[in-house]
Amino acid sequence: MRILFIAGGSAATVFALAPLATAARNAGHEVFMAANDDMAPVITGMGLSAVRAGAEPLSRFVYADRAGRPATIPSGPAEQASYLGVFHARMAAAWLPVLAEMTADWRPDVLVAGTLAYAGPLLAARLGIPWVRHTWDAIEAWEADVGAERELTAELAELGLGVLPPADLLLEVCPPSLLPPKSLPAERTVPLRWVPANGQCAIEPWMYQRGVRPRICLTAGSRVARREQHDGERDYRQVSLEFLHSAGAKILALDAELLVAVPEQAAVGLREALGSRAHVGWMPLDIVARHCDLILHNGGGVTSMTALSAGLPQIVLPQGPVQVSAACRVAAYGAASVLLPGDDGPESVADACQTMLSTPSYAERAGAIAAEIASLPAPAEVLEAVADLAAVPASGETHVHA
Repeated sequence: MRILFIAGGSAATVFALAPLATAARNAGHEVFMAANDDMAPVITGMGLSAVRAGAEPLSRFVYADRAGRPATIPSGPAEQASYLGVFHARMAAAWLPVLAEMTADWRPDVLVAGTLAYAGPLLAARLGIPWVRHTWDAIEAWEADVGAERELTAELAELGLGVLPPADLLLEVCPPSLLPPKSLPAERTVPLRWVPANGQCAIEPWMYQRGVRPRICLTAGSRVARREQHDGERDYRQVSLEFLHSAGAKILALDAELLVAVPEQAAVGLREALGSRAHVGWMPLDIVARHCDLILHNGGGVTSMTALSAGLPQIVLPQGPVQVSAACRVAAYGAASVLLPGDDGPESVADACQTMLSTPSYAERAGAIAAEIASLPAPAEVLEAVADLAAVPASGETHVHA
């Protein structure tokens, strides 16, 4: 069987799909994964075959429309959630010609697309094959779909469609206790166990050893290594580094052991600023999360799911409305604390750390979610549901390859 996976414009979207793609590859299927050109090394780092779908980075579609004119990010929460779909749809439209040409020679039997990988349903409709929507995390995506449909009006009309076609199968990684109130459209939904995936490195003893002090992990995601400055926006990288520096200093003042997870490009200055009491640099989050007491992060869905699967309480400083809603569901369950913009300074971070470390219920609730995630079907177990779709494609022909 040939399976084409379609990720997005960030490493997190590759990590989310990698466990199922690896399970398919290990089962003997022919597996490709498509994403932006700059994600190709991330895909191959997962041991998978990469398809370069487009040269432009995701930020190009965030800050410019299809004609290259500057685009303004809306200020309202609902409008921002819809705009998330708009810029992912722009990226999908840019990828379609490349993917259409590739699949003319290598026709997949089934297509698996990430939450906002809108090239998936468009390409599946064009080829007449089934498609699977594989959620990346626990975010609510239906408002993004509305924006995507508006942006893709012409592409949908060309296919004789007015809206995005529902997935033949939805693979839902969000644990049942944290599911969004509104589900994504699909003919069938199957729960899927979250299996953490991320870049690896040689393991150092401190990554799995525990001392007597509380251990706290602090991260602002992989974007902290990039410089993204558009139309007067402050450099995201510099803002993140300033936060990591100031918050890290406050955490060290609590007499805690600090791990600051950042790409190596961003680590040098932080090492100098925080000193030898902090471990700073690239570290495999799937390993260190199991050996920490608390994690602070900026709301990334993959980071949050990795923490949940490890039973690790979290303090979330969400950067957008979609992240806020997902983080608030975890907080309502009792496994997280959310610090919204304006209340997310270093002092507030330190106070939140102290409160969570001294309140056992946070760890207990995080452990309950981890047990729930562990009870869900593993990627290899749901692979049969994907294969069943490929057995009888929409065209009525069988395209299963040995």
